[in-house]
Amino acid sequence: MFKDKTVFITGTDTDVGKTVCAKALLQAAAKQNLSTLAYKPIAAGCSVTDKGLRNEDALILQSSSTVAVPYQAVNPIAFEAPIAPHIAAELENTPIQMDVITQGLKVLQNENADLLIVEGAGGWRLPLNQEQVLSDWVKEQKLPVILVVGMKLGCLNHALLTYETIIADGLNVIGWIANQLQLDMPCYGHNLHTLTLKLGAPLIAEIPYLSNINNSDLAQYVNYDFN
Repeated sequence: MFKDKTVFITGTDTDVGKTVCAKALLQAAAKQNLSTLAYKPIAAGCSVTDKGLRNEDALILQSSSTVAVPYQAVNPIAFEAPIAPHIAAELENTPIQMDVITQGLKVLQNENADLLIVEGAGGWRLPLNQEQVLSDWVKEQKLPVILVVGMKLGCLNHALLTYETIIADGLNVIGWIANQLQLDMPCYGHNLHTLTLKLGAPLIAEIPYLSNINNSDLAQYVNYDFN
């Protein structure tokens, strides 16, 4: 399995399918008889419910994990507005604190799941405030990274820049996932081949365009032995 039990998933941009890919990995690991958990420390664009703010992606992660924990453990920092989290935090006068993110991680790590997937928000350099970005926290925790590439026009530049930045930050990219965002992406195979050659990490999953993932078995798209 992954050398470390905790891995961080980032994307080349927002809306590239990090949650879809996290669900695929969780399902694949569970099929290999591993216990799983997921953590989405920061989420914006949450719905108001009688139980409090709820984020659709965080709910998918919670339901896709084999270890049951309360919603607040999966997503401790939630904002209603579907905007950049640091802007939502400023508008609500609720600063995003790195120690809250760290404490939440420790709570889930204490559950001793075989695999804990931490899903970021947005891309690699997501601002937490005017001074800090989320990648600072990932560096502090020394987490291995999985890069989700949203397969669309422009993905080559976005993928290579993100990969190079993660490596420059001193972290290990242990794999990348191709997530097809368009039903008929022009030259999909050529783009995939180029990324396979240029990214210095293995392709661990290739997910086709899916209109609905609610009842999908995404494990079939993962090519990785967790054991």
